[in-house]
Amino acid sequence: MPEGYASNLGKWAYMNKGKFIGMKSHDCHVLMETLIPIAFSHLHESIWKPIIEISLFFKDLCSEKLLESSLDKMEENIPVTTTKLEKIFPCGFFDVMEHLPIHLVQEARLGGLVQIRWMYLFEIFTKLYIFTNSFIY
Repeated sequence: MPEGYASNLGKWAYMNKGKFIGMKSHDCHVLMETLIPIAFSHLHESIWKPIIEISLFFKDLCSEKLLESSLDKMEENIPVTTTKLEKIFPCGFFDVMEHLPIHLVQEARLGGLVQIRWMYLFEIFTKLYIFTNSFIY
């Protein structure tokens, strides 16, 4: 697990259903960046490599420092990675969200670092606000 990660993924795992249920957006982010590449490392290289590439894309995009040269490289590589993923997964897997990474590099250029625009803090605040206001005084 990444250093400083505090959540217990075991409480979201339901082994009888084979699913993760109730995960927060940060849990999904950590799962995508760190655990999926490890979990799928035993697959054939033609399947494993595009999954690693998309994970590294998001890891680089969410890094604390964005260089213009790395953004140019990511912008060149992400359409190729998306095409590789389209060859692996069935057509029904892809909707608008699977094509979103193509536009994220341009958004990073316009908006700056992702950490400034993350919704994790608002998600926690909203949960506390709703929990507090749900009581009748």
